[in-house]
Amino acid sequence: MLSIIIRRLLQTVLVVLVMSALVFAGLYLVGDPVSMLAAPEATDAERELIRQSLGLNLPLWHQYLIFLSKAVHLDFGNSFLTGEPAMHLILQRMPATLELATVAMLLSMLIGIPLGIYAGLKPRSLAARSIMGGSVLGFSLPNFWVGLMLIMLFAVMLGWLPSGGRGPVEHFGPIGLSVFSLEGWKSLILPASTIATAKCALIIRVTRAATRECLPQDYIKFARAKGLSERRVLCVHLLKNILIPIITIGGLEYGQVFAFAVVTETVFSWPGMGKLLIDSIITLDRPVVVAYLMLTVVFLALLNLVVDVAYTVLDPRVRPGGSS
Repeated sequence: MLSIIIRRLLQTVLVVLVMSALVFAGLYLVGDPVSMLAAPEATDAERELIRQSLGLNLPLWHQYLIFLSKAVHLDFGNSFLTGEPAMHLILQRMPATLELATVAMLLSMLIGIPLGIYAGLKPRSLAARSIMGGSVLGFSLPNFWVGLMLIMLFAVMLGWLPSGGRGPVEHFGPIGLSVFSLEGWKSLILPASTIATAKCALIIRVTRAATRECLPQDYIKFARAKGLSERRVLCVHLLKNILIPIITIGGLEYGQVFAFAVVTETVFSWPGMGKLLIDSIITLDRPVVVAYLMLTVVFLALLNLVVDVAYTVLDPRVRPGGSS
């Protein structure tokens, strides 16, 4: 297990290094931030002074080496607009995005796994057909439309929930969370449900497919032949094996929600990293964009490491020397 973790960590470092070069080079080719920062009537000399103060007059390779040396200390420079450290701006918004992604994925798992198992156990029943039909609908509906419909129903027509924003935040050190108050949950439930609609549909389909694949296996037949209760067969023998693809897909989808919850955060005015990213792209605030992308790359790489370790724990056959 230790050798697997070390090997994955080395791969993670390599991936982060390659992605840092791609991100830096890509942003260098997208526009000139000086044109956004300088006044329209600024002279060429004034523009050159701005360029020198930001280090944009240096060769690209020199800028990249400076970027790497500072990135090791989580220093991605200061925002061109506010002058605050870019990573500080990102970390201020990260708890909100992380909270939204976590609640959305937990909601999709809690609903999707039981429904998927039921649809796999009784595939010809009316309820199972309805579940699978609903999963197709969940895939088909765009996130922004689902969010708008939820706002129209629960915020405008019924008035039960707020249409946007984040509830009161309780701070635990530098981390602020809103899940410890009723008002916080009221603000969180609509955006989390919007994201969970599509993710739950995916979990249902993966769980159903895994259940249908495991049911004919010999270990399930043997467990039933021993006289074990159906509940024990399902909760111990079946669930442990279908968790392997569920954890793999769930981990990837969790990373996707964390990195790309921009639309949902915009619809619900959720103060996460997505809105900050959009504003920074529009204004060519390069340090903030780079800090966001690098944080996302590291998060996704570490998340894949956790998924790989969990996969190894659940299925010993993938370990070096494991039996097939």
